[in-house]
Amino acid sequence: MIVVTGATGELGQIIVKQLASRVAPEQIGVSVRDPAKADDLAALGVRVRRGDFSDAASLPHAFEGATQVLLVSSNAAAHGGDPLAQHAAAIDAARAVGATRIVYTSQIAASPDSAFAPARDHAATEKMLADSGLAWTALRNGFYASSALGMMSRAFESGVMATPQDGKIVWTSHDDLGEAAAIILAGGGQYDGPTPALTGSQALDFSDLAALASEVLGRPVRHETYPDDQLAANMGGLPAGAAKFLLGMYVASRAGEFAPADPTLEQLLGRPPITMREVMARKLAV
Repeated sequence: MIVVTGATGELGQIIVKQLASRVAPEQIGVSVRDPAKADDLAALGVRVRRGDFSDAASLPHAFEGATQVLLVSSNAAAHGGDPLAQHAAAIDAARAVGATRIVYTSQIAASPDSAFAPARDHAATEKMLADSGLAWTALRNGFYASSALGMMSRAFESGVMATPQDGKIVWTSHDDLGEAAAIILAGGGQYDGPTPALTGSQALDFSDLAALASEVLGRPVRHETYPDDQLAANMGGLPAGAAKFLLGMYVASRAGEFAPADPTLEQLLGRPPITMREVMARKLAV
């Protein structure tokens, strides 16, 4: 059985639905904090059980019978929690139920030296996986395209995207990454350790994105920059901790941490990845 954690999240839902088209649904289980939110997944014929990373005792039951566990990375840090403790609990539970492989949603910039805090957490989790005694795969996912759209939401209305100085990022869609994860899970061990970067084909900075938005909207959107130390104020009084977290993304992008494009995702999908223009057009058409 393949057990997918975080299956009611944006990425997890895509993975489960793509996986159900590749393996028998009864060979899929999902581990979710609230099973009542997984009715659509249960309708596919997959097993739904409660599993919460912050409640380690819930995980062995949620993972029961798993040969592979897809560990969707925790976002606990965004809420003041400890993602590494949660990842450790999930790894321990996977080992306890006899799983033979963990597939983990890592990131292109995973490194203990990254300027971006989540990338350091990804690197630390990969180290835990390497020390676990289990086979493991780390999906080195490109930066989520939806993050760019979220950061640009005001600019779509105002016509101005104001940020600290940024760098090129290979934005990658959830749809493509979810499909790639399902392909790798269904393949049962196509990669050992970190994958090559799973990315779109084009690196774009916010000036490039503003130009794309101008084309899609049919009206001007421009990109302006301001000094790093003005980020908190320009984000409407963002708390210092949150500002530091966000600034790390810009610093890392300037260092080129999110910029390398790789053909692996296209090879896995058998088609070109969804472009950022397509992602933006879909969003703005809603």
